[in-house]
Amino acid sequence: MAFSELLEQVGGEGLFQTLQVFTLLLVSVLLPSQLLLENFSAAVPGHRCWVHMLDNGSETPANLTPEALLTVSIPPGPDQGPHQCRRFRQPQWQLLDPNATAANWSEAATEPCVDGWVYDLGTFTSTIVSEWGLVCDNQGLKPLGQSIFMAGVLVGSFACGLLSYWLGRKPLLCWCSLQMAVASTSTIFAPSFLVYCALRFLSAFGLAGIILTSATLSESLAWPAPATGTALGGLAFFLRDWRTLQLAVSVPMFATFLTSWWLPESARWLIITGKPDQALQELRKVARINGRKEAKKTLTTEVLMSSMEEEVASVRARCPVLCGARTRLLALSCRFAVMLSYYGLVLDLQSLGSDIFLLQVLFGAVDFLGRGTTTLFLRFFGRRVTLASFLTMAGLSILANVLVPQGEPLRVVFAVLGKGCFGVSLTCLTIYKPELFPTPLRVTADGFLQSAGRLGAVIGPLIMMTRQALPLLPPISYGVISIAASLIVLFLPETRGLPLPDTIQDLESQ
Repeated sequence: MAFSELLEQVGGEGLFQTLQVFTLLLVSVLLPSQLLLENFSAAVPGHRCWVHMLDNGSETPANLTPEALLTVSIPPGPDQGPHQCRRFRQPQWQLLDPNATAANWSEAATEPCVDGWVYDLGTFTSTIVSEWGLVCDNQGLKPLGQSIFMAGVLVGSFACGLLSYWLGRKPLLCWCSLQMAVASTSTIFAPSFLVYCALRFLSAFGLAGIILTSATLSESLAWPAPATGTALGGLAFFLRDWRTLQLAVSVPMFATFLTSWWLPESARWLIITGKPDQALQELRKVARINGRKEAKKTLTTEVLMSSMEEEVASVRARCPVLCGARTRLLALSCRFAVMLSYYGLVLDLQSLGSDIFLLQVLFGAVDFLGRGTTTLFLRFFGRRVTLASFLTMAGLSILANVLVPQGEPLRVVFAVLGKGCFGVSLTCLTIYKPELFPTPLRVTADGFLQSAGRLGAVIGPLIMMTRQALPLLPPISYGVISIAASLIVLFLPETRGLPLPDTIQDLESQ
């Protein structure tokens, strides 16, 4: 490509590229922790109703043990432990009789937790769930908050896509880094859950802008989410208060704001938008950092315009609306389904195992292994078979967990297997999607695919809100949708060993 030839003149792989990668690497390491943070900051601790006689020291009878007081104050729940959401209206003293049974009290003798809850602080000293009482009748607010965050990513993608074209990549990267740092840090001062969700939305908006502009400024940079997920599990193990953990993953974002200032604007964008003089300055800056002194003489505005003439023309070219419509529809459906099931799995660690710290570390490790071996699967089996197979295995792993009782180690095995399969699937999809569209449609199609995926990420947590009425609906939905996505993949063309299509005719001949 013409732009690649220009980069070679200023030093295709020099000091500048090394500094750029390390700068954007800092960004990529910090971002995934924001997506997965609420696995810990919004963990649901064990809880029961607050009871005057049991929890008000001045009213506690001295001749009864805490266990006895709990028996007469809190009815047994479905697991025969203290009920998490009901309490007796009046002490049920008859239950102290060794021969007492469930027939000795009725549901009419109970009431909701009108005075709040008492939380088990053994694992976390504080979470947003215990902070604002997101349990019992309010338990649906937690997945709603997660969906609001994902909605911020979705809205941010649309808005920042337009702003990056009008304003440029670098200014938007700087602004979004600052916005995310300020909004994310400010959540620790939120006086209510509503304000907390609003700040998380603003943080997600900035996150979307950072991902978009960073990927444009360095298209070859891969996001090391697996390592970050592993680090987040270790960090949360030592920081058990949600505000402290939130602060630990938010304050470093100010460093990305400070380091992003030295990055040059995208020379490709400057040329395409009719700013060749500024593009020339940026390319000469790169050449100076890379020690290419001769580029100052060989690079001129005329050289830039003549070298990029073909690419500028291809960007301005228009394809018919229905070009590649079938492929686009199939790819959009697949991306939507994959992200819906993926976030349904990774944002609900507590339902998968008792040790969420270990589970997060295992998720990161298996994700790293899965993504690292994807190229081998693609080489031997191709895109379509690899993607369909691992989506099927991910769905079957989720469905298998429906049959395993809570607390069994086998649940962790299936969950980790499913996460690894999703890791392979997402990496495969990242490699596969540019091969499905010709050059004039590639950027537009990628935007649609990203939007479809983020819409799936919004809906995934919303399905969790049905758990109170239909406990099996979320995991069954995630599993079935993942398997359905694998069937959609079978209708896409195989692209192994084929060059990237430049025209609609190239695509149709595959």
